[in-house]
Amino acid sequence: MASVGDQLIEILPKLRRFACSLAGTISEGDDLLQNAVERALKRQASFDSNRKLESWMYAITKNIWIDELRSRKRRGITVDIDDQYGLQGEDGRVITEQKIMTEKVLKAMNELPERQHLVAYHVLVDGNSYKETATILDIPLGTVMSNLSRARKTLAKKVLGEGLLQ
Repeated sequence: MASVGDQLIEILPKLRRFACSLAGTISEGDDLLQNAVERALKRQASFDSNRKLESWMYAITKNIWIDELRSRKRRGITVDIDDQYGLQGEDGRVITEQKIMTEKVLKAMNELPERQHLVAYHVLVDGNSYKETATILDIPLGTVMSNLSRARKTLAKKVLGEGLLQ
């Protein structure tokens, strides 16, 4: 059986996408991923080999993100000045529309209840099957399907608007 480190390398791309999904930006997602990997490597002796490493890593990443959100709540809102200005040279309707749509989707995803967000991420973003998602999140298959259905409806309303759904 491969070591925890070797197994970790195999799941890094999926774990990175998950971290970026939680954090909302690539740079914060990368920081979150780094913290999760560091914690996992420090605590690899406590890893239960009967459990899937992927599930363990998703739990570590989610817990670190929850800790970060709590910490931010205590510190207050910070704004990165670089995020306040658009990139020079970007122009055109298509680029602007894509950017607006991406922001709408990210905002809508982040506003979903936690369980719906996690299920939507695993199925819609990461491409996991319903069964894989149920295993990763350790929830029943029916719960995955109902949470995904609610998440899709909520996302459609928030992103496309009420009038376009009829």
